[in-house]
Amino acid sequence: MELFRFIIAKLKKWASLQSLARELRCKYRKLLVKRPLTCKQKREIQAFYRKTIGHRVPLIWHKFLYSRTTVYSEKYIPVGVYRTEMIGRLNNFAMMEAYADKNISEQLFPDVIQPKTFLKNIHGHFYIDNKTVGMDEALAQCQEIEDAIIKPSLSTRGNGVRRMEVHHGISNLEGRSLADVFRLYEQDFIIQARVHQHPAMSALNPSSVNTIRILSYRRDMDVKIIYTVIRIGREGTVIDNESAGGISARIDPDGRIAKYAFGSAGTDLVEKTDCGITLEGYTVPSYDRVIDTVKRLHLDLPHFDLAAWDFAIGENGEPIFIEWNANPDLSQSAFGPAFGDDTEQILKEIYTHKNTRHNYW
Repeated sequence: MELFRFIIAKLKKWASLQSLARELRCKYRKLLVKRPLTCKQKREIQAFYRKTIGHRVPLIWHKFLYSRTTVYSEKYIPVGVYRTEMIGRLNNFAMMEAYADKNISEQLFPDVIQPKTFLKNIHGHFYIDNKTVGMDEALAQCQEIEDAIIKPSLSTRGNGVRRMEVHHGISNLEGRSLADVFRLYEQDFIIQARVHQHPAMSALNPSSVNTIRILSYRRDMDVKIIYTVIRIGREGTVIDNESAGGISARIDPDGRIAKYAFGSAGTDLVEKTDCGITLEGYTVPSYDRVIDTVKRLHLDLPHFDLAAWDFAIGENGEPIFIEWNANPDLSQSAFGPAFGDDTEQILKEIYTHKNTRHNYW
């Protein structure tokens, strides 16, 4: 039986790697400029990974990122290595889905400002003010809702996120009744008030809540900020995720935005937002406060050494927690090599850990 499970896990890992490679090759074909790696660069990449993880890696990820950003580095993390090996050694997959449920963020992080919650649905059960209610009560309490966001509580990448208003039990979502909206989302969703963001954040794109994405790494009692990027929606859109059409740009340690942002493949080296704001040097408000908050919160996540955090900035400059992610994508186009100068050390550290990914494909 154990041998059977081992073989199945190997096959699933191989299938996952093939799928990731196909996805990236498709993105590579969309790039406006394609830069081949030199023989010297190929040797450097393979030497680096043989030294750190003990084997060679496919070069398509380095070729893609070099072509897209114009910056070469042997330290780029191949997505296949990250997805099948690293994240399972950094985080406990068995605990991941429950902890990442957006419906329990208030209980996980009670001391941080979060958007007002109108309603939760957890495993088909409704909750208001964290107290269970029936369907009739849920409908009655949500007959009138102004400027809210409804989203699935267990999904990522902005899937299913909609701006919603309800008047006399009728929503703005194709004119559906509130009961029909509940049926549409089925279960595991949350309705929260839309964040009123700081004027400096709204200026980047007023239709979306533009967020700071922070990747943090925990080593014992120390939390290191790996990188920060700003995520900005496109004109008229509600969400800022790059996978949903938004753009991302690096935030430097002084809280200023770098020169270029990146969107979907083929949308490269964006210097201005759709509203005409020049990115380079633009100051992100309350940046230091967000960093301090993340360092504090990450210590409350014992099963996860790597975490991604999304924060908005409120009208008065207060950091507002939006969500966290235990299985995030890496923003290597916007930031560069995900773990920067710490790549070699972190790889050597985590490859001594058990990979919890094998049973969760």
